[in-house]
Amino acid sequence: MRLSYTTPPIMTPSGTYSFGPFRLDTAAYQLTRNEQALDVPPKVIDLLVLLISQPSVLVTKDAILAKLWPDVAVTDNAITQVVSELRQALGDDSGAPTYVQTVPRRGYRFIADVRQVGAVAAAPVPSQENRRRTIAVSDFQNVNDDRDVAWLGSGIAETLTNDLRALRDLSVIDRAGLPDPARRASLDAARAASLDWLVVGGYQRAGERLRITARVLDVKTGEAIAQARADGPVMDPFSVQDLLVRQLLADLQVPVSDAAAARIGARETSSIEAYRALTEGRLKLESLDLSVVPDAIRDFDRALTLDPRYALAYAGLANARFWLYEASRMRNKPDHDQLRSAIGHARRAIELDAGIGDAHSSLALFLMAAGETREAVDAGRRAVALEPNDWRHHFRLGVAAWGNERLACLSEVERWYPEFAHSYFSIAMVHVARGDLREAAGALERGLSRENARPVGSARYPGSGLHWLLGLIRWASDDDHAGAREQLERELAFHGTVLYAAEYSMNAFDGLGFLALAEGRAADAEEMFSQSLVEYPDHARSLIGLAMTRRALNDATGEATLMAHADRTIRELRTGSRKVAAETARAHWLVASGEPDAACETLLKMIDTAPPGTAGWNLPVEPWLAPIRQTPACQRVFARLKERAR
Repeated sequence: MRLSYTTPPIMTPSGTYSFGPFRLDTAAYQLTRNEQALDVPPKVIDLLVLLISQPSVLVTKDAILAKLWPDVAVTDNAITQVVSELRQALGDDSGAPTYVQTVPRRGYRFIADVRQVGAVAAAPVPSQENRRRTIAVSDFQNVNDDRDVAWLGSGIAETLTNDLRALRDLSVIDRAGLPDPARRASLDAARAASLDWLVVGGYQRAGERLRITARVLDVKTGEAIAQARADGPVMDPFSVQDLLVRQLLADLQVPVSDAAAARIGARETSSIEAYRALTEGRLKLESLDLSVVPDAIRDFDRALTLDPRYALAYAGLANARFWLYEASRMRNKPDHDQLRSAIGHARRAIELDAGIGDAHSSLALFLMAAGETREAVDAGRRAVALEPNDWRHHFRLGVAAWGNERLACLSEVERWYPEFAHSYFSIAMVHVARGDLREAAGALERGLSRENARPVGSARYPGSGLHWLLGLIRWASDDDHAGAREQLERELAFHGTVLYAAEYSMNAFDGLGFLALAEGRAADAEEMFSQSLVEYPDHARSLIGLAMTRRALNDATGEATLMAHADRTIRELRTGSRKVAAETARAHWLVASGEPDAACETLLKMIDTAPPGTAGWNLPVEPWLAPIRQTPACQRVFARLKERAR
């Protein structure tokens, strides 16, 4: 098979383009800042036009030379000088760029958001034939069942996935997002996941040689539309994998840009043992089993001992530490040391290799959890600029952002990966905060329709929380007790099976408890709140709900004891740096104590002092606010939330 690359021609945009405070008029050959014309040499405009024509894509030095100095022999110094002049005109910092990023020894990338000024025509909807294909890579089969190289099956798949992700003509679903049967090359599971193509393959070791074979299957027909085979030294699987990828892409006739070609040949480490340790750590994280996270941390640490500059290992270590933090986040005193460690490792990964989009988008999640929302959004935007066709980056940016930006990001996730349930929950959060409960319910129902269309157990990330939130919405919007009860009970079906299941199980028990109280079933309510406290002892909302049941049962002593206990847990929330949760619980405590106006003032102060973002988003559907929901004071709280969510 002849190996070839197809590099799309560089197209020069026409019209006027805007980025930051700048506007570029290509017809007038003029760059302005805040409507003030800048005195910029023509060659600088040429370079800016070239970069802006391919935002977020690496433009190689060869491409710059060919465009700016056709048929003229110049050195790299000429490029360096023009780039320097462009940065000076934009006020850009090469060390922390906003517009022009240097990719060492390769070229440059324009990383800011660009929009066409005055463009009114909608982008054409791609036809079925021309739309981007959705592709995923299954784990490669260990043909000889050789235990010494068993780890390579997922390592090859991960490397191939990362290489494909650089191609703008493909929408790549990462392995962690695939249901387990699809990861084992099941075409039925691939169809259920709405994939167009699935890469399957195998590998075997013969002495000191490694052979890898691969096929790209059309998921609809099962037909192999491309295939490749590569051989090489077992101690250099990197070269064998690179050769395999190039052959597959040549057979598929997928355009390969200079940026993608450079990425396929990139080496994150020269140590095969470090690569093995990284792969084994990632496999443990992909299991979604919290009990193996300490072992994954040991794998990443081993990779870094073997190669202290292995950026991907730092990124893996960051995600493992964040998992441990997430496991503690609902406690009154979360493990903030794990969160700080995750942030530090992600920053180190970026310091070593600023081109790892996953490190930037992971950092966005970590910073959001730490309350550093502005920096979190910046990190998420950087990840999207680096790898615009990776749905994970759009999701993480959406989670870090709020309001319209979140909805825009998550609409992209829904378009590329409609099976990802968490995106529907995050969309619904914005609509709940805005008081658009029917819009929120619609998003959740879309997610659940995807969930229900799949075989039980086939979802990699089942939709924890969707039934719980839909139940609260049906109660708050339509006073539909039966519908609310049905959804809350369905949420409990997830219990003990998936990530975050315990958290939303607790929420569902609380919801059922408040519903029972509203219907005068105090004994049933007591059982529900007690079950919630089994999941999370000392949870303030559950304690206050339980106190309300003792009041309904005329047990004043029991009520006072539980309210005092809740008061202590609220103070503990404050000392545990969970200020938003503490103030929300205090407002609940005040409502239960007969002080609704003080409760609303507490909520308003909490919203106004919280960082931009999600604080208080669920208040419009919180059952404990139901008795005062229509009061002017409570409506002011909802109006403030709506304003923040724009």
